[in-house]
Amino acid sequence: MPAPRSVHVCSACGHETPRWAGQCPGCGEWNTLVEELRGRPAGAGRAAGQRTGGAVTPIALGEVAAEDHRRLSTGIGELDNVLGGGLVPGSLVLIGGSPGVGKSTLTTMALSNLTAAGRRTLYVSAEESPAQIRLRAQRLPGGGALAIPVIAETDLQSVLATLEQERPEVCVIDSVQTLNCAQLSSAAGSVAQVREVAGEVMRVAKANRIAVLLVGHVTKDGALAGPRVLEHLVDCVLQFEGERERTYRTVRAIKNRFGSTNQAGVFEMRDDGLVEVLDASALFVAQATRAPGSVVLCAMEGTRPLLVEVQALVSPSELEPPRRVVTGIDRNRLALVLAVLGRHAGVGLGAADVFVNVVGGVRVDEPGVDLAVALAVASAARGVALESGPELPLACFGEVGLTGELRSVAHAERRLQEAAKFGLREVLEPGRCGTLRDAVRLALRGERRALASA
Repeated sequence: MPAPRSVHVCSACGHETPRWAGQCPGCGEWNTLVEELRGRPAGAGRAAGQRTGGAVTPIALGEVAAEDHRRLSTGIGELDNVLGGGLVPGSLVLIGGSPGVGKSTLTTMALSNLTAAGRRTLYVSAEESPAQIRLRAQRLPGGGALAIPVIAETDLQSVLATLEQERPEVCVIDSVQTLNCAQLSSAAGSVAQVREVAGEVMRVAKANRIAVLLVGHVTKDGALAGPRVLEHLVDCVLQFEGERERTYRTVRAIKNRFGSTNQAGVFEMRDDGLVEVLDASALFVAQATRAPGSVVLCAMEGTRPLLVEVQALVSPSELEPPRRVVTGIDRNRLALVLAVLGRHAGVGLGAADVFVNVVGGVRVDEPGVDLAVALAVASAARGVALESGPELPLACFGEVGLTGELRSVAHAERRLQEAAKFGLREVLEPGRCGTLRDAVRLALRGERRALASA
């Protein structure tokens, strides 16, 4: 049987050439040649017995045998919640995050709990030596991580042979960008390599019902590195967010074929590993500064209400144009809020630098953050602290429209209940203020009590 050979195929016209070139010889397009394998052995990449041509008889969905998706608990409640109840046998989960955020620590903790529960596990490291992995495992509490079987290998065929021989129930591959397929001449981490590695790992995982956790790199913009087909190939994509200098981390599902994408988990990085934060609101509210430019946002992380502090700083600018620096929210959302503040609320900031930060390293991607950003910036510009009572910060949420109106957001009752649990009973929200101008006036002039009693 002939060995597989690699060819380069143009993604624009389909022209094939044995070597890579910057310009396609067929259509003249640049950077469109992608390496692929030809002459793959029979059965590789397709299910056994699958037809390669001819008609196939369809069957009704009611006659399809339902598979038993009995989940495997990782022993980490926050992670299981994001996954939808645990790992599904035969599934591929891609975990992406910036270097040092804690991806390897999280996966090691999960394997440690699974090993202690009697599950067969395997840790495949293509980046670290077994000695380095042991040093990390020693820091984790309980000592159960030292029982995890581990191999350090970058060759894809060796990893696949080990999976078929050991037949673990859960396997971690750290990372998918560093595995190398010998049949391809391109370097590890290239589009062709990542696609081939993920496809072969998926084939073995599905055939042997192995739950695989793929650790992935991210680009400088925070997006998952590698071809987009990698995200389409896997069953679940988890984004592990946080800053190396901060202690708090957030895990949220971007894609999940076996559960909801509306869940998020919060962790705190300590010397002995990651610790679940079951009541993150208590930590963030206790740290609120109650100074000008500070406001508490009643946000939603999936279906969980979360109180976080939003801070703003406004100062005269020496640059043209002035700076707009944000951390934890989308920069375009800040530009929208500043434009509405200047046009409809009388808070012009065209000659000032504006800095906005969501405290604690949390990232908020929902429209309910608009009102909090607007009030924090207005408070910083006027130098007036926002308070709702004796030593209590002001809480708020709401979306800002382009015409200056406040729009309602989802789960308003749950946000209000979370604020009330910590004594923040007076909350500025679209149900009490119709426009952004009214919200700014009430927040800065101490007229909130009059509005609440009306």
